[in-house]
Amino acid sequence: MASNTLLNAFRANKTAFGVWLTTGGVFHARTIAQASPHLSWILIDCEHGIIPLVPGATESVSAIHSAVPKGGPSALVRIPATGISTGTGWQIKYALDAGASGVLVPMVSTAEKAREVVADSRFPPLGRRGFGSPFAHVHWGVEVSEYLATANENISVMVQIETQEAAKNVEEIAAVDGIGKTFAILSIDVDDRMLLFEDVLFVGPYDLSISLGYPTPNPDPHPDVEGVIQKILKAAHGAGKKCAIYCSSGPQAAKRAAEGFDMINVTSDIGALSQGISESLAAAIQ
Repeated sequence: MASNTLLNAFRANKTAFGVWLTTGGVFHARTIAQASPHLSWILIDCEHGIIPLVPGATESVSAIHSAVPKGGPSALVRIPATGISTGTGWQIKYALDAGASGVLVPMVSTAEKAREVVADSRFPPLGRRGFGSPFAHVHWGVEVSEYLATANENISVMVQIETQEAAKNVEEIAAVDGIGKTFAILSIDVDDRMLLFEDVLFVGPYDLSISLGYPTPNPDPHPDVEGVIQKILKAAHGAGKKCAIYCSSGPQAAKRAAEGFDMINVTSDIGALSQGISESLAAAIQ
């Protein structure tokens, strides 16, 4: 099976740094995947990016997983539908059938919705995910039988905590079986095989700020929003869970790592591209 760098970092209790992919193209995704050996994951953003779920996510997943033969970044997909809608199930199916190593569902604000997300992400008996993709096992480098036997324990199910309601309900959301459970916390014995889940509560500071009535981070959140973010981190770790957050720069990501966040976005493809061009030109014209 292809290496799952994100889960390896989780299970070694190492901070997993990643980047946001917002534009499509096989060569673009491959270039990002090859940019640094410190890259644990790449999130393909089908919510606010301009990458369509079909076929864009599938093409990007394939490019990322084939970019580095051994130990490359894990490919994750954020689906377009939010937890507010009733249309998340089929989009989770499309993302995972593309061969993604994990799925992120935005704006999940209740434990009920979190349970629905988990069910749609796991094969029976742990969920209700259907099987039929001719691509997922290929992108994982395994036979169909091995994919079916190992997908439940190797797919990260992530829900985004980014509304006032979600912050209020964070303890209940974290308590849902299959959400935010580390390998040491959730161990379900199925067919005499121990399943070790690695799932995540992901803080979305921009929509969380708006939901709480504050400006978006510039670059840091308002102190009141920061208090809520720290509450989420404390609740997650208090229950033995992993917690992730979106950052927009290396220094900001380093600060969050020091605070104890387990999974941290460092930059985006467009942000890094724009910054790199700007800095190079500024140096050239001095």
